[in-house]
Amino acid sequence: MFGRRRKGSADAKGTAGAAGEPAGGVGSDEFEPEDAASDDAMEDTGQRRVSLPPAPRPDGPWDISEVRDPSEGRVDLGGILVPGVEGMELRVEVAGDAIVAATVVLRDSAVQLQAFAAPRKEGIWGEVREEIASGITQQGGVVDEVQGPLGWELRAQVPVQLPDGTNGVQMVRFVGVDGPRWFLRGVISGQGAVQPEAAGLLEQVFKDAVVVRGDAPMAPRDPIVLKLPEDAQMVPEGVQQDEAEEGSRFAGGVDRLTRGPEITEVR
Repeated sequence: MFGRRRKGSADAKGTAGAAGEPAGGVGSDEFEPEDAASDDAMEDTGQRRVSLPPAPRPDGPWDISEVRDPSEGRVDLGGILVPGVEGMELRVEVAGDAIVAATVVLRDSAVQLQAFAAPRKEGIWGEVREEIASGITQQGGVVDEVQGPLGWELRAQVPVQLPDGTNGVQMVRFVGVDGPRWFLRGVISGQGAVQPEAAGLLEQVFKDAVVVRGDAPMAPRDPIVLKLPEDAQMVPEGVQQDEAEEGSRFAGGVDRLTRGPEITEVR
């Protein structure tokens, strides 16, 4: 059973499709940074980083070629195989007719996973961090770049509109890893962002994920489109599900999977 969240009128290569723009977090105060500065503008200001080859990934996330049995203990979404964790919910993010991201919700925290095509010999995480930071600061948010458990990451305070209409901030962590011809981005929200030391299980989900880039030609930063498993059951938002229902191969590990909340853009 999967929750499906639709991205309004955005298409797969629009707001949710750019590697530097999140497809959304979890909760009613979700966000979406504005378009970041253009490549030309970054070059004019001399702020562009040198793209380096992808760093080693001794602890993951993994390429499909690096795992003997990638489907063992993971949910196969085509472009990403997502690890199953006891007590989790799994939601998918939809842009147009394409599924572009998956969100693992665990108690009061979540991590969104989204994979993109990347150059063969260059990593893009350095540039993507700059673009995300630029988009957030343009909105009046605050961003810190730190070395975390998953490497360089952004810890951000993002302006959002709260359910009562007032303005607030959401704490979010942006993590990323460059792989062979792909880039995997994670967006950690909830308590895992407020208290990073409590996000160990979400970080492990990110590290245990397997990316399936495929051999088809793709432009760098194109999203790697996902798909639902053949036996997936979509559950609309608000529909309660018997937790004892059989059918999931993570029986007792994946609770009901519901449609995620809609995204509130902050402009």
